[in-house]
This record gives sequence, structure tokens and C-alpha cells, in this order.
Amino acid sequence: MIITVANQKGGVGKTTTAINLSAAVANKGNKTLLIDLDPQANSTMSYVDPRSISRSMFDVLVSEELGFNDVIVPTPLPNLFLAPSKIALAKLESKLIGEMDGPFRLKDKMKDAATEYDYIFIDTPPTLGMITVNAMVASTHVLVPIQSSYFALEGTDDLLETIEKIKARPNPNLQLLGVVITMHDKRTTLARDIHAQIGQVFGERLFNTVITKSIRLEESPAYKESIFTFAPKSSGAMEYYSLSEEILSRV
Repeated sequence: MIITVANQKGGVGKTTTAINLSAAVANKGNKTLLIDLDPQANSTMSYVDPRSISRSMFDVLVSEELGFNDVIVPTPLPNLFLAPSKIALAKLESKLIGEMDGPFRLKDKMKDAATEYDYIFIDTPPTLGMITVNAMVASTHVLVPIQSSYFALEGTDDLLETIEKIKARPNPNLQLLGVVITMHDKRTTLARDIHAQIGQVFGERLFNTVITKSIRLEESPAYKESIFTFAPKSSGAMEYYSLSEEILSRV
């Protein structure tokens, strides 16, 4: 199972979700891979020292000689492995545009390696460009984090349209796994109204678990830990564990 975590809006908790969901699934004994396709490399920095990375996903996707397994590194968590990113990945868009195999580069590269893992999560940049398209073409499912804010649903039509276009031709098996509300402040009336609005739009595709605002979730990447080792009794840990249970039950 390959899950792309995507939303073209920035600051909605994509990386936080990718980091902690992959950790939660790995903690259940599943061999798990986290692929960082965001040039900001925040998923990478959350688990390893970027200075220790000599080759990244950029090198894999532009090189014919380099294999997918050549860049995968272990993380401090048992069962969790990382395909790291570097800022060089920002140059990938221009390199793939116009290439016949542009949208399929990731899928082709990870074809053999994908069978080695029980679950693969892909962290994507806040755009609907070629990098995100590559992730969706290579995936079985898309998970959409939506911030609990006034502009929450802005742009979701474009995202859903992109998913439908990819289902129409390059990846007919792609499914919308669901939508998760993130950075939710349950104390405010506005947040509760936004929650209800998102529920009306997405119906059963909206996960019951809501990720609330949490200082612990913001702090844990700075210590290169998931929320489960940094603050295992926090609300963030309980919520991401609950979300992982919902995801596994859906698939």
C-alpha cells in the first residue's frame, strides 16, 4: 500500500502527518518506508541529519544508474526507513517537464523496492506540479490533510480534479483514502463550524479522528523524533495512533 499525503496548500500539516503516521504504522510491526518528495526536506530532517545524506530522491529520479534502494536509509525507529530529500529536488520539475516518462519516473524507479515494504508514505510539496503527480501515479491511495481554518476548502477542487485526471489515465487504481482535519482548535466556534463544513463536503471520506493543535507536535521534529517517542502520552500521539487505526481499518 502506497499513500501519498497531498494538499497544494502549505502549512496544513502534511509533513507532520507523514512523519507520525509512518511512525505509528511502523510501531505496529509493519516494515514502513517514508519517501520525502518535498524539496524543503522537513521529513528528512525530522529523522536524520541532512549533512549525513550524500544521495537523495533527486539523484534517484534523474539518474539512470542509481537504484531506488541506493538512497534508502534507516531511521532511529525500528521498521521505519527513509528515502531522503534535499533542496536539489526543487530542480526536478524543470527536468521532467516534456519528458515522455516524466509522470512515471517515481513509479518506474520504485517498482521492485515497493514490494519490500508493507506500507509506503510519500510526503509531497505544497503544489500540484510534476513532483506531486509522480507521487500520485506511483500510489494506491491519497490522504488529504485539511487545516481547520477559514480558508480550509480553498483549492480542494483543484486537488480532487488532479486526482480524477490521474485516475482517468496514468493510474486508474488510485483511490482517495480520506480527508483528515489538522491543526484543529476545538475551543473556537469557527473551528467547529469549519469541521462541520468539511464534513458536509466530504461525508464518509472524512476521518473521525481530528488532529488538534499541539506544541508537542511542533517540537518533536526538532529533536529528530516522532511524537510517539518524544511525547508518547500527549494528545498528538493519541490522535495519530487513532488515525493510523482508522487508516488500517479502511484498507
